[in-house]
Amino acid sequence: MNAAISDILTKTGGQIRTRRLAMGLTQGDAAARSGVAYRTWRRMEKDGSASIEDLIRAAIALRCENGLAALFPEPVASSMDNLLTRQRLAAEIGRRQKMRKARL
Repeated sequence: MNAAISDILTKTGGQIRTRRLAMGLTQGDAAARSGVAYRTWRRMEKDGSASIEDLIRAAIALRCENGLAALFPEPVASSMDNLLTRQRLAAEIGRRQKMRKARL
Protein backbone atom coordinates (compact mmCIF):
# COMPACT_ATOMS: atom_id res chain seq x y z
CA MET A 1 0.00 0.00 0.00
CA ASN A 2 1.14 3.50 -0.80
CA ALA A 3 2.71 5.24 2.24
CA ALA A 4 0.57 8.34 1.69
CA ILE A 5 -2.60 6.24 1.70
CA SER A 6 -1.51 4.46 4.85
CA ASP A 7 -0.84 7.80 6.55
CA ILE A 8 -4.28 9.14 5.55
CA LEU A 9 -5.99 5.98 6.80
CA THR A 10 -4.18 6.16 10.14
CA LYS A 11 -4.92 9.88 10.51
CA THR A 12 -8.60 9.36 9.65
CA GLY A 13 -8.85 6.57 12.22
CA GLY A 14 -7.36 8.90 14.82
CA GLN A 15 -9.83 11.63 13.90
CA ILE A 16 -12.72 9.18 14.31
CA ARG A 17 -11.39 8.20 17.73
CA THR A 18 -10.92 11.82 18.80
CA ARG A 19 -14.43 12.74 17.70
CA ARG A 20 -15.93 9.70 19.47
CA LEU A 21 -14.13 10.53 22.71
CA ALA A 22 -15.18 14.19 22.50
CA MET A 23 -18.78 12.99 22.27
CA GLY A 24 -18.27 10.82 25.35
CA LEU A 25 -18.94 7.55 23.55
CA THR A 26 -17.26 4.21 24.07
CA GLN A 27 -16.28 2.20 21.02
CA GLY A 28 -19.19 -0.13 21.77
CA ASP A 29 -21.66 2.75 22.02
CA ALA A 30 -20.44 4.29 18.77
CA ALA A 31 -20.53 0.93 16.99
CA ALA A 32 -24.08 0.24 18.18
CA ARG A 33 -25.24 3.75 17.31
CA SER A 34 -23.81 3.48 13.79
CA GLY A 35 -24.73 -0.11 12.99
CA VAL A 36 -21.07 -0.98 12.45
CA ALA A 37 -19.76 -4.16 14.04
CA TYR A 38 -17.70 -3.52 17.17
CA ARG A 39 -14.61 -5.26 15.75
CA THR A 40 -14.91 -3.19 12.57
CA TRP A 41 -15.17 0.02 14.61
CA ARG A 42 -12.03 -0.89 16.55
CA ARG A 43 -10.17 -1.62 13.32
CA MET A 44 -11.45 1.61 11.77
CA GLU A 45 -10.06 3.66 14.66
CA LYS A 46 -6.79 1.73 14.79
CA ASP A 47 -5.73 1.86 11.14
CA GLY A 48 -8.57 3.46 9.20
CA SER A 49 -9.59 0.14 7.70
CA ALA A 50 -13.29 0.25 6.78
CA SER A 51 -15.66 0.09 3.85
CA ILE A 52 -17.11 3.26 2.44
CA GLU A 53 -20.46 2.25 3.92
CA ASP A 54 -18.92 1.84 7.39
CA LEU A 55 -17.18 5.20 7.08
CA ILE A 56 -20.46 6.89 6.17
CA ARG A 57 -22.24 5.14 9.05
CA ALA A 58 -19.51 6.37 11.41
CA ALA A 59 -19.77 9.92 10.05
CA ILE A 60 -23.53 9.93 10.63
CA ALA A 61 -23.19 8.51 14.16
CA LEU A 62 -20.54 11.12 14.97
CA ARG A 63 -22.58 13.90 13.34
CA CYS A 64 -20.03 14.58 10.60
CA GLU A 65 -22.06 13.60 7.55
CA ASN A 66 -22.32 17.16 6.21
CA GLY A 67 -18.60 17.14 5.41
CA LEU A 68 -18.92 14.08 3.17
CA ALA A 69 -20.35 16.07 0.27
CA ALA A 70 -17.21 18.21 0.21
CA LEU A 71 -14.96 15.20 -0.38
CA PHE A 72 -15.54 15.17 -4.12
CA PRO A 73 -16.46 18.63 -5.36
CA GLU A 74 -17.30 19.12 -9.01
CA PRO A 75 -14.16 20.09 -10.93
CA VAL A 76 -13.83 23.68 -12.05
CA ALA A 77 -14.59 24.21 -15.74
CA SER A 78 -11.41 24.69 -17.75
CA SER A 79 -13.11 26.85 -20.38
CA MET A 80 -16.43 28.45 -21.26
CA ASP A 81 -17.07 25.64 -23.77
CA ASN A 82 -16.48 23.08 -21.02
CA LEU A 83 -18.89 24.90 -18.70
CA LEU A 84 -21.60 25.07 -21.37
CA THR A 85 -21.16 21.37 -22.16
CA ARG A 86 -21.59 20.49 -18.48
CA GLN A 87 -24.71 22.61 -18.24
CA ARG A 88 -26.22 20.91 -21.29
CA LEU A 89 -25.42 17.47 -19.89
CA ALA A 90 -26.96 18.35 -16.51
CA ALA A 91 -30.12 19.61 -18.23
CA GLU A 92 -30.33 16.41 -20.31
CA ILE A 93 -29.94 14.23 -17.23
CA GLY A 94 -32.70 16.21 -15.51
CA ARG A 95 -35.03 15.70 -18.49
CA ARG A 96 -34.32 11.96 -18.55
CA GLN A 97 -35.05 11.61 -14.84
CA LYS A 98 -38.36 13.46 -15.23
CA MET A 99 -39.30 11.18 -18.12
CA ARG A 100 -38.54 8.06 -16.05
CA LYS A 101 -40.65 9.34 -13.16
CA ALA A 102 -43.51 10.15 -15.52
CA ARG A 103 -43.47 6.55 -16.82
CA LEU A 104 -43.82 5.15 -13.31
